Amino acid sequence: MSNDPVRHDGAMKFHRELAYDAGADEVLAMLADPDFRKKVAAAQDVVSIDVTTTPKGDGMSIVIDQVQNTAGLPALAKKITGETTRAIVREEWADATSGTYEIEAPGKPTKAVGTVALAEEGGITRHVFDLEVSVKVPLIAGKLEKLMADNIDAGMTLEHSVGVAWLKGNH
Repeated sequence: MSNDPVRHDGAMKFHRELAYDAGADEVLAMLADPDFRKKVAAAQDVVSIDVTTTPKGDGMSIVIDQVQNTAGLPALAKKITGETTRAIVREEWADATSGTYEIEAPGKPTKAVGTVALAEEGGITRHVFDLEVSVKVPLIAGKLEKLMADNIDAGMTLEHSVGVAWLKGNH
């Protein structure tokens, strides 16, 4: 499920839920697998990717450092991003059910920060994201935040497709 992003307090609120027909432990194991993250990146036509997963107490840290192609972005956005842009995704899972989520583009005035969670009910696991998307560019921040939120949403849709296939054994 996706809700339309809403601008509030200098940032755009973004909420997305991805449902998987699997237990939370299976979904978490998938998310922690660098091969899964690389398969998602391939589906998203990412230029290069480096994935680091580090266990931390009851949780884990996942860092995905990738270079993304900006083909298809409007000229307005390309003036800021260039032909490619580097994005660093950081997931800091406090435990097996929740953590923080951040997307940073080093050297760019963009950021998405918030929470990530897994909630299982009846064998279905919801992967829930609540983010604040911000672009620090005067006058056009709202337009660029909407574009960024739309791109995050499209990436999550592809991740979900890859995840559904992954959980069915299609690695």
